[in-house]
Amino acid sequence: MGALNQTRVPEFVFLGLTDNWVLEILFFVAFSITYTLTLLGNILIIITIFFTPRLHTPMYFFLSKLSLIDICHSSVTVPKMLEGLLLERKTISFDNCIAQLFFLHLFACAEIFLLTIMAYDRYVAICTPLHYPNVMNMRVCVQLVFALWLGGTVHSLVQTFLTIRLPYCGPNIIDSYFCDVPPVIKLACTDTYLTGMLIVSNSGTISLTCFLALVTSYTVILVSLRKQSADGRRKALSTCSAHFMVVALFFGPCIFLYTRPDTSFSIDKMVSVFYTVVTPLLNPLIYTLRNEEVKSAMKQLRQRQVFS
Repeated sequence: MGALNQTRVPEFVFLGLTDNWVLEILFFVAFSITYTLTLLGNILIIITIFFTPRLHTPMYFFLSKLSLIDICHSSVTVPKMLEGLLLERKTISFDNCIAQLFFLHLFACAEIFLLTIMAYDRYVAICTPLHYPNVMNMRVCVQLVFALWLGGTVHSLVQTFLTIRLPYCGPNIIDSYFCDVPPVIKLACTDTYLTGMLIVSNSGTISLTCFLALVTSYTVILVSLRKQSADGRRKALSTCSAHFMVVALFFGPCIFLYTRPDTSFSIDKMVSVFYTVVTPLLNPLIYTLRNEEVKSAMKQLRQRQVFS
């Protein structure tokens, strides 16, 4: 309580991605286009799945939730980053910084859990197809989605509490373009070694455990495909390869940023850009370009819209 009662800084100042105004304009244009495409692509997937009855299956139910999380995840950081690219002095209030940090970890952790659930869904569908309708019924799917949001909330509350309990009474310059736990706790007016280890342990345990579970499930699936027909193997490989591409693109930066001690690298900002800006756009591209059912449903939806 003593730490919380100390005078704290009213705002933080971001250093941003660069101090070159030409690059800032180029980044603003590129990231504005990327963010717009992210919103449109993920919204299109949600609408397509919602209005296509044959896509009302567990796999596409989870895919629509992934698109929703990607919209929320990118919207936590990208609008503030775009605003900062146009301003000479990039600031954020202390309360807004903590709120951004909370929602960033909420949606990131929810996506980690959702990708793990999607891998489990594919495992059941491919390895035990006869039991699939009973194991992955809609009631179970809703319960799993509730569980992932609950788990994400608990994780985010832990990260936020460990961060906000520290005293912030001196430096207020964040070497980033958004508020995240590692760069923020560096500004605390106290020794943060123990807090940093607790934060890394929390994030690292979730990231590595889920990643190992994903790798294990996809390995089992690949082994089981030897018993499938040629057409079954092709369809399963197409679906699983798309899932695994998303997993690699998301977990790679996540593990790099959150499972190491309090150490900074020059590449951290670029990894963060990929993690918060690019990955939410790649997910809808991967799932639509490699999924014939989704592409077909989008064409039919467009045709119905034209005829109506």
